[in-house]
Amino acid sequence: MEIVTSLPADTHLAQVASRIRRIEALGFDTVHISETVHDPFAVCALAVEHSTRLTVRTSMVVAFPRSPMLTACAAWDLARFSGGRFQLGIASQVRGNIVGRYSVPWADPVARLGDYADALRAIFTAFQHGTPLDYHGSHYTFTRLQPYFDPGPLPVAAPTVWLGGVNRRMCELAGAVADGFVAHPTGSHPRTLTEQVLPALVTGAAARDRGLPRIIVVPKAITGRDDAAVAAERQAVRKELAFLYATPAYRGTLDRLGLGDTATALAGAAADKQWDRLPELLTDEMLAALVPEATYADLPDVLAEWYRGRCQGLSLAIPRDPDDDNAFRTMLDRLRAID
Repeated sequence: MEIVTSLPADTHLAQVASRIRRIEALGFDTVHISETVHDPFAVCALAVEHSTRLTVRTSMVVAFPRSPMLTACAAWDLARFSGGRFQLGIASQVRGNIVGRYSVPWADPVARLGDYADALRAIFTAFQHGTPLDYHGSHYTFTRLQPYFDPGPLPVAAPTVWLGGVNRRMCELAGAVADGFVAHPTGSHPRTLTEQVLPALVTGAAARDRGLPRIIVVPKAITGRDDAAVAAERQAVRKELAFLYATPAYRGTLDRLGLGDTATALAGAAADKQWDRLPELLTDEMLAALVPEATYADLPDVLAEWYRGRCQGLSLAIPRDPDDDNAFRTMLDRLRAID
């Protein structure tokens, strides 16, 4: 099992080095770099510089505000700088953010993201082999790459392309075009994986006669050294999950678990910008149904029950208290044995 964590989104650039060194020392295989309040490629460059063996993966770069050429150039630099430890994750984001936050038109996101991934690979091929760039897709066209602007071949493999997604069509696209797939936290519940995500990935892969992408789940597990620490962590996870599930596109797991009324209430509170009210709408019983919860000693068995046979990687948050690092490291060794 690949063991993954996300660099906390509140990490300032001056903190990246120390936090990355801690993540590597804890024994993680991969660190995910999100796009929330920082440019992900700048953070990735620092993560690569201050690690020696970690795979550094964007999860996820918001694709549509960037030309595939800009993304390809950044990924190419990071692949070279890292000696092949960089992987590129791209995603569509939701309409509200694309239009309202980025001021970019929203149209046909599934086909557009698929074309984006194909365009990236065409650009990578041109960079690597010096062949003419002549890509004509449904949304993107690239026909010009003068030698002056060509970064030249890599001494390592081109970056793998990862996708994320929640709903069926986006998961089918990932199956068709992605090397790897990172499940959204709201799409990482075993029922959602079994009933929607995995069948969609299989359908997409069959459409292009290719193998399934590697699957990483992000369960937002609630854990700690003892029951008191678990209870404290529960409050932080409650706040994050309430925000995520307030997005209408992410309500599927709540519906599957008979919590559709809660999904509607969360969306209504978010629409009214009642952000402080969101956490109180998710009870402890709801959280227990939505995410794994256990102490460090018991979490490996719980995660094995939830995810054995459903994924190739698990993402967990690093401990808030560095005094927990030794116990946490021991737990990660046990998690790696899950098949």
